[in-house]
Amino acid sequence: MCCPPSIFKETGLKAEKDLNKISRRPGGRFNVIQCSPVHPREDSPTGVSEHQTQNRREVAAQYILPCDPNVVLTLRQRKDSGIDLSDFINSQKHDIDSTGLVCMWPAEEIMTYYCISRPELFRNKRVIELGSGYGLAGLAIAACTEASEVLLTDGNPQVVEYIRKNMTESSGLFGDTKVRACIVHWSRHQAAMPGLNFDIVIAADCTFFKDFHVDLAHTIKGLLSTSDGSQAILFNPRRGDSLDRFVRASQSVELDVEIQERYDSRIWDLHQAFLRNESVTEWPNYDEDHCYPLLLSITHQRYVATEATQEL
Repeated sequence: MCCPPSIFKETGLKAEKDLNKISRRPGGRFNVIQCSPVHPREDSPTGVSEHQTQNRREVAAQYILPCDPNVVLTLRQRKDSGIDLSDFINSQKHDIDSTGLVCMWPAEEIMTYYCISRPELFRNKRVIELGSGYGLAGLAIAACTEASEVLLTDGNPQVVEYIRKNMTESSGLFGDTKVRACIVHWSRHQAAMPGLNFDIVIAADCTFFKDFHVDLAHTIKGLLSTSDGSQAILFNPRRGDSLDRFVRASQSVELDVEIQERYDSRIWDLHQAFLRNESVTEWPNYDEDHCYPLLLSITHQRYVATEATQEL
C-alpha cells in the first residue's frame, strides 16, 4: 500500500511482486510513509529470517517513520494470495471479519502519519487501537510519541498473532512505553471497566460494516476515559451513508462526534492532486467517497447544568 514504485528498481522484480500483493488496491496509496521489502537474509539486522520472508503466505516490509528516519518498523503481512478458504472459515467460526488480513488499508497509513506527527497528543497517555490489523499505527505511536502504554487489539485471533510477531520484531524501538496485544470483540454490552479506560482510542477504516456500528460505538464509550482531553480518533472514508450512520449510532450512546475533512495540509494537498488526476500522484480511479479518510474526533457528551438541575 505505502510503497512507491521507484524502490523496486533496486530490489528486483520478485520483491515488487511480493510487496504489491500486500494490498488489494493496486496503485492506491498516499505514500506519506516510506515502505520497502525486507531482503531474505539470515543475518538481517531486523531479525527477519529467510524462512520468515519466504513463507508462501507472508511478506515482510519495513516502514520508515517520518518522526525519525532511523525508526523503522518491520511488519510481517499476508500476501494477497495468502488469503484462503481457511481464513474465511475462521472468520465465520468466531463471527468476525478478515479485513485485517487482506491488506494494509490507506486509512491506516493516514492515521499513522497523523498521529506520529502530533506526539504531544499521546505523550504519557494510555492508548488503545481497535481493529489494529498488522499494527502499523499502534506500533508507530509506541515508537514515536512516548505514550505510557499502547494496547493493540483486533477481533481476529490470526491478526492478533501477527501483531505479536510484529511487536517482537520492533520491540527495541518502544523505550519505556508498555506495548501489549490482545483480542477485543466490539460489543454493545461493553461497559466501562475500572482500570481499563484509555486516554486515547484510535481506529482506522472501522465503519465499513454497518452491522457493527452500534457495537463499535458502545465499545468506544466503554473504553474511553471520561477525563478532560480524552478522545477517540478515527479515520474513515465516507462510503455512501455508512459514516453518517456510525455518527448517529455514536450520538445515540451519548458520544459527541466532530468530523474534519481538512485536518493536515500535506494530506489535503495529496487528496486534491488525486482529484485532479495528476499523473505524478499515481492513484488511478481515485474515488473521494471510498478512498479519502475523514477524521472523526469522539468524546463523551458533556452536560451543562441548567438552573433547574442546579436547584435540585
